[in-house]
Amino acid sequence: MSSPPDVSTFRSAKVHDIKLIAFYLPQFHPIPENDAWWGNGFTEWVNVRRARPNFVDHYQPHVPGELGYYDLLAPETRAAQAELARAHGIHGFCYYHYWFNGKRLLEGPLNAVLASGEPDFPFCICWANENWSRRWDGGNDELLITQEYSPEHERRFIEELIPTLEDRR
Repeated sequence: MSSPPDVSTFRSAKVHDIKLIAFYLPQFHPIPENDAWWGNGFTEWVNVRRARPNFVDHYQPHVPGELGYYDLLAPETRAAQAELARAHGIHGFCYYHYWFNGKRLLEGPLNAVLASGEPDFPFCICWANENWSRRWDGGNDELLITQEYSPEHERRFIEELIPTLEDRR
């Protein structure tokens, strides 16, 4: 069993070597699947607007700040997000990547970034690889789309990611 790293290693890192990455959740634009599962025009903004306080001084709903109730398919939204992130010391975005056995969901924002080259802002991806169910509204047993694993799926997943991984950002 190996011993843990010496804490002094971490303390010696210079602050300018640390790169802050913000999670980029693509649920803020409509897709046909969400229309079918949750109702026409559904995005996570629907849930934001529905939020209600659960206790005294619980600030709900949280109304969006500078960018308002944006749509991630709008290039000006993505540019403003990158500008705002950069102004607050964020180095890049980590895009949630939904890939279900070859079917992608909520891929519009990242596809647009890759196709246009804008915003010119570093990014990485995070494969959000779990089943989608109705669990957040109480329907734990109702699967909306499943995630399966096989060597063939793994190969396809990596092959499909190659253009994304080759992007200079």
